Amino acid sequence: MFIPKSLFTGAILLGLAGALSFSASAEAIRIVSPYPTTTLDPMRSAGAGNIETYGLLYSRLLRRNTETGALEAGLAESWEASADGLTYTFKLRDAKFSDGSAITADDVAFSLERVRTDKRSAYPGPLGAVDSVAASDAKTVVVKLKSPFAPFLGNVEIWNMGIVSKKDVEARGEEKAFTEKPLTSGPYVVKEWRANEALTLDPNPNYWRTGYPKSPDSVVLQEVAAADARISMLKAGETDAVRSVPWSQVATMKAEENIDMRLEPSTTIWITLLNHRREPFSNAKARLAAAQAIDNKMLTQAVTQGFATAANTTLPGAVDFHDKSYPGIAYDPVKAKALLEESGMVGKEVKILVAADPAQQQMALLLQAQWQAIGLKPKIETVDGGAWWEAIPKGEYDATPNWWFNETPDPDLAVRWAVCGSCGSHSYYTYYENKKVDELVDAGTREMDPGKRAEIYKEIQAISTGEVAQIPLFYAPNTVAYSKKLKGLKLTPSLQWTLEETTIEK
Repeated sequence: MFIPKSLFTGAILLGLAGALSFSASAEAIRIVSPYPTTTLDPMRSAGAGNIETYGLLYSRLLRRNTETGALEAGLAESWEASADGLTYTFKLRDAKFSDGSAITADDVAFSLERVRTDKRSAYPGPLGAVDSVAASDAKTVVVKLKSPFAPFLGNVEIWNMGIVSKKDVEARGEEKAFTEKPLTSGPYVVKEWRANEALTLDPNPNYWRTGYPKSPDSVVLQEVAAADARISMLKAGETDAVRSVPWSQVATMKAEENIDMRLEPSTTIWITLLNHRREPFSNAKARLAAAQAIDNKMLTQAVTQGFATAANTTLPGAVDFHDKSYPGIAYDPVKAKALLEESGMVGKEVKILVAADPAQQQMALLLQAQWQAIGLKPKIETVDGGAWWEAIPKGEYDATPNWWFNETPDPDLAVRWAVCGSCGSHSYYTYYENKKVDELVDAGTREMDPGKRAEIYKEIQAISTGEVAQIPLFYAPNTVAYSKKLKGLKLTPSLQWTLEETTIEK
């Protein structure tokens, strides 16, 4: 799901809470983020703050090594695939929920089936190739696929695949089970949750990874929308880590003696979405003109102070099979103006819908200036995050700068989200459609040979970028600042905190 999908989404939620007077115990690892935790049910939301939280509460069948990114055993201590690639069998380790009850194959089947089949599931797409999930005995889970699916193992590791207790959910009902001290399978349990303020967690004494979390301290995830307030809290020692440091403050934070300012790897891509369902961008020449009018290298420098990399294709630069050799869309305002005249769209009004976020506002102004220069009439309309998400799926916009990320290194979820017209998201609500691209998306999952898959995704990038499915802007690292007294904490490319690996120098 990328972050904006329902994709969530919450990708552009700016935070529902302001700076708080919340005072955490000194015996805690404290993190502030602009993204709120709105639910503790891993099936129900793809909001950015919830993605951060789920990995702390619920273990998955597999886990990614936080150093190498390789898939490793999680709740499943072993697994195997059938020769035809249609059946995966997982053997569970002896593990417990936070109340000491055993985690069984029934719990796994229940959890994955909720994600796959429940109408309220925020992101069922990663299990779209699954035909059934069943427990063959208490420690064995059998997953049958409709067809061979190369990304399958990586997909069962993403944020909404956490295992919950079937017995507890059925006994208490979903609302109580995920609000009143939920049973967890991950490294932490809920100590206190004050919605729109803070979530306080304690180490799970029954966590299956012996010796983890490494620190006995509580964890406090605090929601603070204002970037200046987050920065001030870190400088004052009132928090230990800050997510989403503004680009304009990265250099200053790097100079702070007691702060470790990092540009951490990510699969985030910033793009300009174009509405293909109405003029001017239903016209292919007008789309290409709009893309050629944008100097994305200049825009990247202006917006990110040079800390991000200009994008060359519609796929994030960090995913597998990204085509680094593709030349991208060349900045050429002269050709852009001529193309726009050929398209018959000169003088057309362009509604640039933008969230009330400084970076997005700046991008909207840059787009406006460059499009005006070739003969379009762009008009910026600023809305809050909720209104943005109301309008975009309905196609009530012409253009908008936005971002999304890919949950895994595999590009399958990325292409399904961003450039596949038949995959549910309507190419991230641009309504871009190309039958050949959709066929290649399907072929990419069925092909098990990495070399052949690379060629498939290379072709997808060439077609979708050349046809301006969206306008690629830049590939952005995660900007996170830490107190130097923390050891082992980072935000992974899949937006998971490595808190169970973290210790505090006292």
